[in-house]
Amino acid sequence: GFRLEAMARRYDSRTTTFSPEGRLYQVEYAMEAINLAGSTIGILAEDGVILAGEKKTTSKLLDQAKQHEKLFQIDTSMFCAVAGITSDANILINKLRLMAQQHVFTYHESMPVEQLVTSICDQKQGYTQFGGLRPFGVSFLVAGYDKAH
Repeated sequence: GFRLEAMARRYDSRTTTFSPEGRLYQVEYAMEAINLAGSTIGILAEDGVILAGEKKTTSKLLDQAKQHEKLFQIDTSMFCAVAGITSDANILINKLRLMAQQHVFTYHESMPVEQLVTSICDQKQGYTQFGGLRPFGVSFLVAGYDKAH
C-alpha cells in the first residue's frame, strides 16, 4: 500500500539512484516516451539517404496544422529524424546546430558527422549521471555527408 508507494517515490525522481530492484525509473520513463512516439526510418542508397518520420496524433484536441516536425536540418550536409518528447528534441537540435556552427566558424569546414553525433550522445548520457537533471526522452537518427566518410 502506502509504504510501498512512498518507497518507490524515493527512487522515482532521481536519475542517479537505483531502486532496490536495480531500476532507474527516470531512464525507463525517457525510454517509454521514445517507444510511444511515431517511428522514424532511414534508408541508405548509393546516391543518398532518405529519412522519414511518422507523425503520431496523441490527442484529437491537437491542431494538426501545428504538429511539430520530426525532420530537422542541422547544417548543409546533415539532417536528423527524431522520435520522443518534442521539447527535448528542440533543445538537442539547437545544441547540434550550435556545435556545427561553432565548428565551421573555428575550422572553416563542416563538422564530421561522427564527431557531432558523439558530442550530442555524450551530453545526452550526462543527463543520466547528475542529480537534478532528467534524461532526455528523445532518440535521433542522423544522416550526413562529410569528407571522412
